[in-house]
Amino acid sequence: MSYSISIIFIIFFTKICFAALGEETGLEIPRYISLKTDDANIRIGPSKNYPIILKFVQKNYPLKVIDEYRDWRKVEDFKNNIGWIHKSLVSGNRTGIILRSDNLDVKVFNTVHGKEIGKVAHGNIIKINKCKTNWCLISIKEYKGWVNKKNIWGVDYNELFKINLLQNFEDIYWKSVNYFNFLYQSKD
Repeated sequence: MSYSISIIFIIFFTKICFAALGEETGLEIPRYISLKTDDANIRIGPSKNYPIILKFVQKNYPLKVIDEYRDWRKVEDFKNNIGWIHKSLVSGNRTGIILRSDNLDVKVFNTVHGKEIGKVAHGNIIKINKCKTNWCLISIKEYKGWVNKKNIWGVDYNELFKINLLQNFEDIYWKSVNYFNFLYQSKD
């Protein structure tokens, strides 16, 4: 057990030590952010003197920071558009876009590998609450559920996000609940 914990700590601290950090913020690059406003200009360079190349009109739209210069962030969107945005127009809130290669709706589950509770349409912007190895807890308005991470642009495939120490116990509990519900329903 202690051997496994040691390996996990080594992997975690290796990732932190070798992560590229922004010169202005000291935060990891690349990283995901979102728009604060429904009117944001993307420019060719890091100044208002540079021409606007793109305008975003959707609040909470997710972006990936790929560079920093003073008060400006070089960002990329899910369509690979790249440009500079002023830091006052973005926040650290995590959002994502539901994407599937076949453009179909994505299933939402009550727990990881649990019961299907709904679907989210391709292209919807969602709030990312936390992410495990392959799954993220998302929300849209008052609705919450788990979605397979491969269907979200706005989180890296290997990224763990807001996972606490008790998460494994919570997962075991919900897996048991879903299993017993399945057995109970199959008897009917």
